[in-house]
Amino acid sequence: MTRYTGLAITTSLLALAGGCSQMGGSSAAKPKDGELAVPADYRSWPKFLVNIDRPDAKQVRDIYLNPTGHATRAGDPFPNGTISVMDIFAARENPDGTLMKGADGKLLKGALAKVFVMGKGAGWGETVTPAELKNGDWIYSGFKADARTPSSDDIATCRACHLPVAGKDFVHRYDEYFEKRGSAPAYGKR
Repeated sequence: MTRYTGLAITTSLLALAGGCSQMGGSSAAKPKDGELAVPADYRSWPKFLVNIDRPDAKQVRDIYLNPTGHATRAGDPFPNGTISVMDIFAARENPDGTLMKGADGKLLKGALAKVFVMGKGAGWGETVTPAELKNGDWIYSGFKADARTPSSDDIATCRACHLPVAGKDFVHRYDEYFEKRGSAPAYGKR
């Protein structure tokens, strides 16, 4: 090995080590609202809740929770690394504009309209402004139905909606989720 080849390898290894040290360290960039991508495999995650009727918004919602969040015990806050994804479907309408319901009385799903992501990490909420809209360390992203194009929805609206459930770690339907889930099942068994 020549002196220059050895120097090039050493320089490359030092650069790689420097990059790796930043990945988990405090100097790593913390994502902000709008910077969370939709995980490609989220529909394989445990279901938080599905077929949530929102007649006020003419919507039906399905929410998925990653394995990190799914391991949470009732009464505990969700740990850092928790990601939830909410599919928002337009509720189907009758010709007269009323919402269609199935035999079970639940709204019928139409087309997927939007996808929202809610994620929690250490210090992620630090840069939220205005400060009165902070939801602990939770941040949000919203997308159109393709799950790639950012939606025009104002994330401040999401934050304001989640503020009243601060005592439940800013998670709507926290109690309902744990009541329906029961004891924590193994991942993949829903």
